[in-house]
Amino acid sequence: MLLKTFGWSFAITALGLAAAAAYDGWTALGIVAILAVLEISLSFDNAVVNAGILKKMSAFWQKIFLTVGVLIAVFGMRLAFPLVIVTISANTSPMQAVDLALNDKDQYQQLVTDAHPSIASFGGMFLLMIFLDFIFEDRDIQWLRWIERPLAKLGKVDMLSVCIALIVLLITSMTFAVHAHQHGGGHVDKAQTVLISGIAGLITYMIVGGLSGYFEDKLEEEEEREHEEEEEAERTGRKKPAIVLAGQAAFFMFLYLEVLDASFSFDGVIGAFAITNDIVLMALGLGIGAMYVRSLTVYLVRQGTLDDYVYLEHGAHYAIGALAGILLVTIQYEINEVITGLVGVVLIGWSFLSSVRRNKTLAKTA
Repeated sequence: MLLKTFGWSFAITALGLAAAAAYDGWTALGIVAILAVLEISLSFDNAVVNAGILKKMSAFWQKIFLTVGVLIAVFGMRLAFPLVIVTISANTSPMQAVDLALNDKDQYQQLVTDAHPSIASFGGMFLLMIFLDFIFEDRDIQWLRWIERPLAKLGKVDMLSVCIALIVLLITSMTFAVHAHQHGGGHVDKAQTVLISGIAGLITYMIVGGLSGYFEDKLEEEEEREHEEEEEAERTGRKKPAIVLAGQAAFFMFLYLEVLDASFSFDGVIGAFAITNDIVLMALGLGIGAMYVRSLTVYLVRQGTLDDYVYLEHGAHYAIGALAGILLVTIQYEINEVITGLVGVVLIGWSFLSSVRRNKTLAKTA
């Protein structure tokens, strides 16, 4: 089971490390290995959240997520995304951006760093909305009841999460503007960029979330219809058609997963520049890490881990909230990637131990 799920990850790791060694020797191999570990540590919460969505999808779409999806993740977010940032921020052509990435790595890194406020604002708002919608939802299983119970009651207020997210965004952009003004201007105009990027992140979440919710409802309706058709087929002795309409719903859920992965990968892409500004090594290291995150997602689904350890999803969403806050803070202040990774690991580890204690308590009372 383990080899079947992680087989592609092991193969990509071997190929990636070999390519790094061939590209620039043992030093490059070491950098790629460090980047892969960085990506995995920063994105473990991503795997848990993805598993909660992926478990609703068929084995076919799980394979698509693990194959086609990882190509989008590696070539889209880990390779093309930094180039798109440079293209937009430097007002250059894509070919010039590639030339900068390969031949003027310091200038390339500087351009990506300059674009960080808008990236962090977009990603921070998208992730903040995921956290707020989770924490304001009234659910049967609660982890930190002293927090979740009163917040679930507040969640009955319409559009509360959107209002809070906009307030956070306004405070962030105003603080950024004041700080820039106090330090001699320079980046005052970027406060507007932060505001616009944050609103864009909010709109993206609402569009993608709305579409995924709509098609998730359609998927549930289709599952009920499929169940009725199976019962009818058993009664009449006829075979049910193999093709069902649930594919459309699963496709939009797949798109939602890709946007979610993109938002999670912002911190990994930016953090990678603290280790190297070589676009080839970044793509290799982060790509290996992205593959393991996807394999871990599928593993969690197939093992039923989220059903056995019911607080894991809570811990992952708290980690999302922490990551959203960290991204917004990094608009103005530098935060070490180790801290970012540890916050997620601690919260998920805590939720896992809480789930183990809950299972032991239930076993004793059974």
